[in-house]
Amino acid sequence: MGYAVVLGEALVDLLDSECDGAPVYRQAIGGGPLNVAVGVARLGGAVQFVGSLGDDVLAGRIRDFLTAEQVGLAGAVTAAVPTTLAVATFSGAEPDFRFYGEPPSYALLGPDELDVALVEGADVLYCGSIVLLAPATLAAARRAWAAAPGLRVFDPNVRPRLLAGPQALAGLREVVAEFAGGAHLVKLSAADAELLYPGEPVESVAAYLRELGAATVVVTLGAAGAVVAAADADPVRVPAPKVDAVDATGGGDSVMAALVADLLTGGEPVEPSGWHERVGYALRVAGLVCERPGGAVAMPTRDEVRQRFGA
Repeated sequence: MGYAVVLGEALVDLLDSECDGAPVYRQAIGGGPLNVAVGVARLGGAVQFVGSLGDDVLAGRIRDFLTAEQVGLAGAVTAAVPTTLAVATFSGAEPDFRFYGEPPSYALLGPDELDVALVEGADVLYCGSIVLLAPATLAAARRAWAAAPGLRVFDPNVRPRLLAGPQALAGLREVVAEFAGGAHLVKLSAADAELLYPGEPVESVAAYLRELGAATVVVTLGAAGAVVAAADADPVRVPAPKVDAVDATGGGDSVMAALVADLLTGGEPVEPSGWHERVGYALRVAGLVCERPGGAVAMPTRDEVRQRFGA
């Protein structure tokens, strides 16, 4: 088994909570790609995180956490800025993020800082999330995408509050089309699909991304499971297990983590049914994540998934 490279952001989430009846913010290490990297490692995969980190105490905590989780940092660079904060409030289990810190500590990896050899040695490359809104990091992601000899996976992981109007959305839509066109796997949420392609059914969005060139598309639907479009088969809905969700932070990231971990061990499934089985497992991983608070720290091991769901 080789390793995966996850290119994207790492930051600190401040999660709206309560202590002794007073509102407080609970600190948690986060960022969608960081969650993916931790999820892959906990599921038994070898993984390297590639991105920029600040130079403060919070960045040190991020590094220590990733090292403890056996996530490699050979491709991470340090920038002389404070760590970006993502303040999350909740409507039920769903978080709403607002970002603080300028310039963003996660958006300072340029193409010249990219460890191309690390990317060239990877069996799987993940790119996506909010780093694609930053020109320098987008250029680094494009360089990695072009250099990757293995499987390429993509997740737009849209954060609407970072999109400054229709022009920014149109630009992101172009970036999504660009990366989807060369992807072996695209994973996006129903919320991502609605924002990028308003009014289109998720099955139509999945079919469109496949027309652009994506080999397989997975659209997560929260408690309703996921839509999977693979090969020339019609899109199929895969159900999610019933769980008592307390915090959906990292749920979608855990789906991607499970799929990347299985790509490392088994490569691409030959038949659509193979994708359906893998997505079913990934949804069980996500269900367990949503039953626990925290995002990255909620990512389970395979033994924990087996104990919770029996498979």
